[in-house]
Amino acid sequence: MADVSVISGSASDAAITNKVTKVLDEYHVTHDDQIISAHRDPDRLDAYIKGSDAKVFIAVAGLSAALPGVIASKTAKPVIGVPVSGTLNGLDSLLAIAQMPKGVPVACVGVDNGENAAHLAIRILKLLPQ
Repeated sequence: MADVSVISGSASDAAITNKVTKVLDEYHVTHDDQIISAHRDPDRLDAYIKGSDAKVFIAVAGLSAALPGVIASKTAKPVIGVPVSGTLNGLDSLLAIAQMPKGVPVACVGVDNGENAAHLAIRILKLLPQ
């Protein structure tokens, strides 16, 4: 069982995902790491979310950054979005993650700031019953 699920939409997000997992490893937080695109493999993403026993999801996504919102639409567990810099320096990703509709909350950290996503997940885990 992993406490945190770290999902990126593409292998090209590895540099940011590594920032997340480095902090989680430093704090001895168990995590499951996946590369699943919300656009290219929605059925696999749906099955993964439904089958995951993670307590918190961290979604690393660039460009349209739909991944965090899609995950949040399929679970009541906390979702943290990490926008990845790209052609618009990550502003497109940041806005896509931050501008979720009511009832589909996603926490959003700074662009490329995987470390803060991990730190936020750790704080959330401390609030949950063991």
